[in-house]
Amino acid sequence: MNTLQKIGLGVFVMALLGFVSAIGWGTYQLTPEMAESHISGEVKREAFMAAAEPLFGQEYGRNFAFVPALKSAFQEGNEEIRNTYAYPSETADWVISSFAEANRYNADQLTSGLAKYLNEDQIQSLRDNTSWMADKEYSDAQALRADLVTKIDELNANVGQSLGFSSSEINSLLFTLTKESSSGVLIESSWMVFLLVFGTGVAGALMYLLPMYRNEPPGIKNHHIFTSAIMNRGWLGIILGTFLISFYVFLYWFPEYLTNWVLLVDPLSRALSGHPASQWFLYGFMYTVVMLVMGIRMMIKYRGNRYQIIRTLSVVFFQTAFAFLIPEILVRLNQPYYDFKNIWPLDYDFFFNWHLSSLIESGSLGIFMLVWGIALIAVAIPVVTYLYGKRWYCSWVCGCGGLAETLGDPFRQLSDKSVKAWKIERWMIHSVLVFAAFMTGLTLYTYFSGNYSPFGIPTGGVQKTYGFLIGSAFAGVVGTGFYPLMGNRVWCRFGCPLAAYLGIVQRFKSRFRITTNGGQCISCGNCSTYCEMGIDVKWYAQRGQNIVRSSCVGCGVCSAVCPRGVLKLENGPESGRLEVGPITIGNKSIELNPNVMNG
Repeated sequence: MNTLQKIGLGVFVMALLGFVSAIGWGTYQLTPEMAESHISGEVKREAFMAAAEPLFGQEYGRNFAFVPALKSAFQEGNEEIRNTYAYPSETADWVISSFAEANRYNADQLTSGLAKYLNEDQIQSLRDNTSWMADKEYSDAQALRADLVTKIDELNANVGQSLGFSSSEINSLLFTLTKESSSGVLIESSWMVFLLVFGTGVAGALMYLLPMYRNEPPGIKNHHIFTSAIMNRGWLGIILGTFLISFYVFLYWFPEYLTNWVLLVDPLSRALSGHPASQWFLYGFMYTVVMLVMGIRMMIKYRGNRYQIIRTLSVVFFQTAFAFLIPEILVRLNQPYYDFKNIWPLDYDFFFNWHLSSLIESGSLGIFMLVWGIALIAVAIPVVTYLYGKRWYCSWVCGCGGLAETLGDPFRQLSDKSVKAWKIERWMIHSVLVFAAFMTGLTLYTYFSGNYSPFGIPTGGVQKTYGFLIGSAFAGVVGTGFYPLMGNRVWCRFGCPLAAYLGIVQRFKSRFRITTNGGQCISCGNCSTYCEMGIDVKWYAQRGQNIVRSSCVGCGVCSAVCPRGVLKLENGPESGRLEVGPITIGNKSIELNPNVMNG
C-alpha cells in the first residue's frame, strides 16, 4: 500500500466515522403546530395533543430519547381514545333496563335512556350498528343481551382502528415528526455537511482504489482471499455484515432512528424531485454511490477483460439513470414514481391496486408505464432470455445484481458450492416464485372483482406477509447483509423470483451456455472459487461439459479467471446446449447423461 492509498484509506475512515456519528448530531423539539399540521382527524388530534403536552417545548439531545417519548404519546393517545369511546361492560345491562319490554329492542329509546352513561358519539354509533336488532324476535332478555354483548365487544375491538392511530400510521408519523423536529447543523448547513460527509468519503475511496491501476498488473489475483479478515468471514467481515444487517433492519422497520441520515441527503432530494428526502431516497442514493465507487474498483480489477468492463458500466448506468435519477425527475414533473427496468415478480407490487390505479389515473404516460411493465414480463423475458440467457438482466441491468457484482465482488468466493446448497437453492427460489404468483393472482382477482377476501384468504394479509418475509427480510436484510457471510448472491440464488423465472427459460429454452474445453483444464479451481452462484464450474470443465444451469447469471468471471481459456460464454444453436462428450477412465469410455449433469 503506497502513501496515497494510506491517505485515501484514512480519509475514507474519517468520512465513515462522520457519517455514523451524524446519527447523534442536532437536537429535537416538538411543537403543537407540527403535530396539528400532520395529524388528521379531530379525535386523534385532540387525544395526541393532550398526551404529548409534556413533550411540547422540551429539547432532546438524541433521537434515541426523543422517539420513545413520541411513541409513548401516540400510545397514550390511543388509550385515551379507547377509554373515551369504548363501551363499559355494563352497557348491555343499561340498554336492556331502558326498554319497557326487555325482550324487544327499540333503538329510538337509547338516547333518553343512556344519556347519563354514554356520550353522544357512543350512543349514535350503537344505534347505527344495532338497528338490525329491532326486526328480531327475542324469547327473553338474556337472548337480547347476548346479541348486544357480541356487537358491543365487536365495536370495542374496532375503536382503536376506526378512531385511533393504526400501527402503520404511528410508524409514518414517528418518522415525519422526528425529522421535522430536528434542528442543528444538518438543517442550517445542509449542503456543506452533505458534501463534507459524502464528498470526502468518495474522494478517500477513490484515492485508495485508483493507484491499484498503476501498482498492479492486469489479471485476476487471489490476494490471500481465504486468509483475509474481511473476505473470509474474519472479524472485519463480521463487523461489516453486522453493520449492513443493522442498517437494513432500521431502514425497513425503524426509519425514525435514521432521520439524521435522511437529513444529510435532503438538499439533493429537493434539488431532484422538489420534495424532502425519505428513507428510500437515502437508500437509493447510498445504493447508487456505492455501486459507482465499487464499480470503478471492479473495472480496475478486471481491466484486462473487455466483457467485464462493459458489463460493469451497464449495471452502473441502469442503476444511476433508471433506478435513481429518472424516477426522481418523474416525481418533479408530477408523474408516477417508476423504475423502467424493474420487472415483476421482482417488482412484486406492480399489480397492487394502488399502483394500477396510480398508473391508470396518470394519463397516457401512466398507461405507457403499465403496458411497458406487462410487455417486459410477457415478451422481453422469454425472447431476450432465449437469445442471451438470463445474463441480459441479472448481470447487465438488475440493480440487485449490480450491487452484488460491485459491492459484493470481494465476497464471491464465499458462495457455497456443495450439492446440498444447490438442492436448497432450487426448492427455495422456486417456492418464492410460486408465492409471488399466488399473491399476484389474489391481487388481480381483488382488483377486478372488488372481493378483498377471495376464497376466504385476505388479499391484504398475503401482500403484507410477502412484503415482510420476501421484499424486506429476504431481499434486504439477508440479501445484502449476508454478503460478508455467505457470498454476494444470496438473494439471487435463494430468493429472487425473477431470477427463478429467467432461469426456467434459460434452462429449457435458451441459446446461451458456457462451453468448456476439458482437454485444456488443469483443475486449478479458480472458476469454482470465483463463481458467485455456487456452481462447481471445475466439475463441468474437467468433463468438457457445457454449463446451462438455470442459476448461472453469465457474469463471465469464471472465464476471466481461467488461466488456460477453457471456458467461453456463447450464444449458439439451441440444439448444442446439452452436448456432452465422453470421459475416459483407464481404458473405459463413459457417456454422461447431460440431463442430469446440466440440470
